[in-house]
Amino acid sequence: MEKQKFYLTTAITYTSGKPHIGNTYEIVLADLIARAKRMQGYDVHFQTGTDEHGEKIELKANAAGVSPQKFVDGVADDIKRIWDLMDTTYDKFMRTTDSEHEKQVQKIFEKLYKQGDIYKGSYKGHYCTPCESFWTESQLVDGKCPDCGREVHEAEEEAYFFAMSKYSDRLTRYYEEHPDFITPISRKNEMVNNFLKPGLQDLCVSRTSFKWGIPVSFDKKHVVYVWLDALTNYITGVGYDCGGDGSEQFKKQWPADLHIIGKDIVRFHVIYWPIFLMALGLPLPKRIYGHPWLLQDGGKMSKSKGNVIYADDLADVFGVDAVRYYLLGQMPFDNDGTISWESVIDVINSELVNVYGNLVQRTVAMSNKYFGGQVHNSDVCEEPFDKELKAAVSGLRKRVFDNLDEFRVADALGEILTVLRRANKYIDETMPWVLAKDADKKDRLATVLYNLTETIVICSSMLIPFIPKSAALAIAQCGAAEREYCDLDKFGLLGDVKVCENPVHLFARLDGEKIMAQIKAKGLIADEVQSDCENPQTKKNDKPKKDKDRNMDNTVEINEIAIEDFAKVQLRVGEIITAEKVEKADKLLKFTVKIGEETRTIVSGIAKFYTPEETVGKRVVVVSNLKPAKLRGIESQGMLLCACEQTEDGERVVLVSPEKTVSSGSTVR
Repeated sequence: MEKQKFYLTTAITYTSGKPHIGNTYEIVLADLIARAKRMQGYDVHFQTGTDEHGEKIELKANAAGVSPQKFVDGVADDIKRIWDLMDTTYDKFMRTTDSEHEKQVQKIFEKLYKQGDIYKGSYKGHYCTPCESFWTESQLVDGKCPDCGREVHEAEEEAYFFAMSKYSDRLTRYYEEHPDFITPISRKNEMVNNFLKPGLQDLCVSRTSFKWGIPVSFDKKHVVYVWLDALTNYITGVGYDCGGDGSEQFKKQWPADLHIIGKDIVRFHVIYWPIFLMALGLPLPKRIYGHPWLLQDGGKMSKSKGNVIYADDLADVFGVDAVRYYLLGQMPFDNDGTISWESVIDVINSELVNVYGNLVQRTVAMSNKYFGGQVHNSDVCEEPFDKELKAAVSGLRKRVFDNLDEFRVADALGEILTVLRRANKYIDETMPWVLAKDADKKDRLATVLYNLTETIVICSSMLIPFIPKSAALAIAQCGAAEREYCDLDKFGLLGDVKVCENPVHLFARLDGEKIMAQIKAKGLIADEVQSDCENPQTKKNDKPKKDKDRNMDNTVEINEIAIEDFAKVQLRVGEIITAEKVEKADKLLKFTVKIGEETRTIVSGIAKFYTPEETVGKRVVVVSNLKPAKLRGIESQGMLLCACEQTEDGERVVLVSPEKTVSSGSTVR
């Protein structure tokens, strides 16, 4: 039987410099999905690569005193090195300077021009060089780029334009007919309300003010706008031939099953890219997942802030699998995640060492001590907790892969960790060291150790897509082989095995203070206080706050209450159905929230931190028995719970959401 194909891609990485850990998260996430799909029996084609044209590249190359091609060659090599270091299993590393890609982009541009989708005109407006984006005056935020917040400059030049408005209605219908096309739903709502409903503007698709790009074949003073160049890599990379039949690989792989991209480039992928494909007469990708950002100190990583963390530095200190585990376990589905050196240490010690590593080490050691390493199922089950463990393990595959299918990666990993914790508890419940003292309990002891070993093998098999080498090592130390996907829901298939005589620790416990001292000694953490010459706005006696001082901003005076007082507060899970700004109130958003079978209007002062579109579809925690109050003439029937913290960039507010998906109306206690 022929395997079902699964073609997935990451966004191609811009070659302006070394990618930080936030950029690296995407390739690790995509690799997890690719490995999981292979485990399920799919014929996976996994494409990644580099975006190598544009004005920013030309400027950086000039500053470095090298040609643009030499500059991107060096950066592309570094990106590929990091992707390989992180143990990612991509099948194709695409570069937009590849000659075949450049040839196809020229053919695509010419085709779209000849059929009237591209026309020649002139552009005058605001241009953001880092984002390679044009903006109108009304789109600017405080006179700056709405995407990155940087300065823009006036640009006026002859250009070719793509008639986006021609396809607007068709794209809107596609969204309606394919509700799973964009995930999460908040990203789709943002695109519809901010771009489609106001009306799409025609897109500039060529430039004349710089030369580092693919020349327009029939007008050589123009180079193709970087996004038309970059987005088409998803088809040229699998053999698309504009005007021809295309390769057998293209016929097999397209449409893509999944594009994985960052939330900052959703607009390009769910508006521009589908419209380009419609114009070319090609089917659209099946799903696009716009993942959240990985933040440091509550904000985006920036070299100017000195808060950039790189994957190779993390891997050098903690190991590749530990870094993969952190990235995949600490990033929420649709809210931004955070990273710091300290938090990585905490997660390694509390989860990889205390839970997973400890379980493997104890189980193998006891098998060696009591049975000379032999593991055998005597099938002596005497307690309810034997059935509880087996049920938890047998049902794990469905829970894990259901979450992965919806990109709830941290939830999937959390399900595995829950079973591993249950297995550690099982050791405490069965007390093998006590059973070993009673000769009549030998078969019971053998059963207990068998159950533990079987649990480790099944859980580790599901951990292989997350932490490949460490999970494989755990299975090997149990003397077993990786369990096939079709058997991951069956407990008891492990035959008689012999565990490793001298097991090694999967993960070493970390001394936090010692590790942080080493990191600082290597210069991986920037000095917290800038000199006056670096920051002229800082007065001599006004030193920026250190972490300890910032933490003080996040403390509150505790006024203790009795449990009876707390019991008066009713907290329930609600789902935001609609959201809109409140007129003449910059801080307020008005929400329609479904709580079980009931629908309420709630007004919340979080407009500074959320757009209405990105909140729709979120599960939130609601104070449901709060006395209604009128805000700007609107009756607010409850309160949304938020987490608040002070960062060096100001206050940060995040809606409180359940860790896992639960039904609207569920009680929080």
